[in-house]
Amino acid sequence: MIKQFEKYKGIHPGIVLERELKKRAIKQRPFALSLDEHPQTFNAITKGKRGLSTALALKIERELGLEEGTLVVLQAYYDIQKVKEKEIQSTPNLSVLRTSLFWDTDINKIDWQKQYRAVIQRVFERGNEDDKKEITRFYGIEKVRKALEESKARTPYTIYKPN
Repeated sequence: MIKQFEKYKGIHPGIVLERELKKRAIKQRPFALSLDEHPQTFNAITKGKRGLSTALALKIERELGLEEGTLVVLQAYYDIQKVKEKEIQSTPNLSVLRTSLFWDTDINKIDWQKQYRAVIQRVFERGNEDDKKEITRFYGIEKVRKALEESKARTPYTIYKPN
């Protein structure tokens, strides 16, 4: 991969492509048409809303004189970044949380982002120190504090700062 694109690892290749086109003063629509690509599809790619196929990436690289595979590699790094973000953010460490806290629901079906207020409130009402520390680590102290302030349950809660 060209050294100038190393800094773009994890960024959608369409956004990098849009910057490259602007640098070269190339308009998107005529460029897309020159590649036999629909301008709407091309626009979705440059806005980061659609992935870049290998075939289209190779066409673009040839047309712009980029090293072969540069955009494909950027797409791969972007996909890897998205998977990592999903893995990190998806759930707290369930081996630390006691499943008995969520006796009335399947702990594997909890939407941890949408139901964060209920989760935080329940853990701070019924959880032990380890449960509270894990929830604080997962959501962050500010989000926990805000959720507890918004709750109509008893106050004050003790928020443990992670070590």
